[in-house]
Amino acid sequence: MAMNRRDAIKSFALMMGGAMVGANVILTGCSPEDQIVGLEFTPEQIAFLDEIGEAIIPTTDTPGAKAVGIGEFMVMMVKDTYNGDQQSTFISGLNSLKKDFKSANGKDFMEATIEERTAFLNEMNQKAMQSEDREPRVIGMLKDLTVLGYFTSEIGATQQLRFVEAPGRYDGCMDYQKGDRLFAL
Repeated sequence: MAMNRRDAIKSFALMMGGAMVGANVILTGCSPEDQIVGLEFTPEQIAFLDEIGEAIIPTTDTPGAKAVGIGEFMVMMVKDTYNGDQQSTFISGLNSLKKDFKSANGKDFMEATIEERTAFLNEMNQKAMQSEDREPRVIGMLKDLTVLGYFTSEIGATQQLRFVEAPGRYDGCMDYQKGDRLFAL
């Protein structure tokens, strides 16, 4: 799902002003009361999430999502900000993703090449975008969590975006040249 950097930045901007699963918890600071009790993820599941994140934001001239520990970030967000229904959707979606990938490619996701992973995730994303169903889908959750985790990490904010440490000076009218990096918030 090799999202190019511009698409990732657009998604980040939309996500910060738009709706995402778990946003209520982030905005209010209150955890949902109807979460799955004792929800834990294995190291293998975290590694799986790392590889999905890396397919979404791959390493290029800057580090990719795997370098920021995106799997751990996703686990923390799912455990702390998702309600029970969203957690169930996420877990069942991951299980379906594994099963569907294996049936489509004849091998496990973790054994596949980055190209095979990317093609499968892109196809999954296209199906989700064409669907009339407005229920949260795991591909949307994975994309949201990857973009949020990446661009709020030190690596994403300082190596991918242009970082100006606060307090900096405010310049409301800066020239922009095509290809310049966006500024971190």
